[in-house]
Amino acid sequence: MRILISNDDGYFSPGLACLADALSAIAEITVVAPERDRSGASNSLTLDRPLNLKRAHNGFYYVNGTPTDCVHLAVTGMLDELPDMVISGINHGANMGDDTIYSGTVAAATEGFLLGVPSIAVSLAGTENGNFPAAARIVREMVQRCDAMTQPMLLNVNVPDLPYEALNGIKVTRLGKRHKAEPVVKTRNPRGEMVYWVGAAGAAQDIAEDTDFYAVANSQVSVTPLQIDLTHFSQLDALRQWLI
Repeated sequence: MRILISNDDGYFSPGLACLADALSAIAEITVVAPERDRSGASNSLTLDRPLNLKRAHNGFYYVNGTPTDCVHLAVTGMLDELPDMVISGINHGANMGDDTIYSGTVAAATEGFLLGVPSIAVSLAGTENGNFPAAARIVREMVQRCDAMTQPMLLNVNVPDLPYEALNGIKVTRLGKRHKAEPVVKTRNPRGEMVYWVGAAGAAQDIAEDTDFYAVANSQVSVTPLQIDLTHFSQLDALRQWLI
């Protein structure tokens, strides 16, 4: 099996190294990641300049672009063969609910899926304990069961920041929702100019039992299948009547 690994935290992140180490035992891996932290980059492509592909001392490749750039470059121009799977992560922090729209981690997996490759985005839902080995073990177990997939999937996986033994199983979930984000934070830079920091994400609002938020809060690994089609099908007829 050939696996392409990417992320949005950068090629130097501990979650990426942990994931690569776990998967190298069961697959031929190639790592192509951003040269710096590109969290929040979403699905952006770099179209206004060329991209550089370089190799670090540990064998990882890095690109001066976005997570989407990394996967797109690897699949369409770097690799001789299409990978069997694209895995993005392990992100340092959760990507649940509305976060998936902004997430570079999810975007890298989405690009793989758009290019016809089954893809997984994986995040460690916490920033304090650093239980990346537990998340990596979960991903490896999922990959080892991928033959059971009946069709290519795009999966968003959030693993509680707990030791493997403390995890309470895996739960298939839907995306929950957050309250609106906190207001921007206004301050002045050393030159006296007003600058604005994007505020923190809002608290979870939709935390019903079938959501990713609920699963992670109950020490369960959340696995959510995602889709790309943004069409609001229930509004098609109403829109036709309005426009005709």
